[in-house]
Amino acid sequence: MTTRPIPGEIFEPIALPQVGGGDLTLGGDGRWQLIVVYRGKHCPICKTYLKGFEELKAGYEEAGIEICAISADPREKADVDVEEMGLSIPVGYDLTEADMRQIGLYISDPVSPKEHDRRFPEPAVLVINPEGRLHVADIGSAPFVRTDLKLLLGGLKYVIGNDYPMRGTA
Repeated sequence: MTTRPIPGEIFEPIALPQVGGGDLTLGGDGRWQLIVVYRGKHCPICKTYLKGFEELKAGYEEAGIEICAISADPREKADVDVEEMGLSIPVGYDLTEADMRQIGLYISDPVSPKEHDRRFPEPAVLVINPEGRLHVADIGSAPFVRTDLKLLLGGLKYVIGNDYPMRGTA
């Protein structure tokens, strides 16, 4: 059984290639970071979700929260998604199965070759605090399980402004 992450634990950094070049580092200390894990190009729910995430980008930036989206898709599929959706948020790709297990994600096998050519993660939202610790984790086991990113933004503003502690640590 895969172990799910516990808020308060150090989030071991992971480097992924980023659409447009360079690397995208997940985790590490010194900043607030919100990571949206999406299933991949094959998922229409993910496309809608990422478009909504893009619309909230300025609010997260104003709150001092670095944002990104990641998937197991290869570069070619990630490039197409970014272009078709007009995304300006950083998008990482080539998330490995070992990375998925390290993060504690649910992993699915493709239903058909049209869906995907490899195993892929189910959706998740992770928030890493400036100490490099997991502060919030919402890990879904199905495509229709999603965090309300607008509600999360308001909650994170409260957390940051009021030094609100991590929940779910026991």
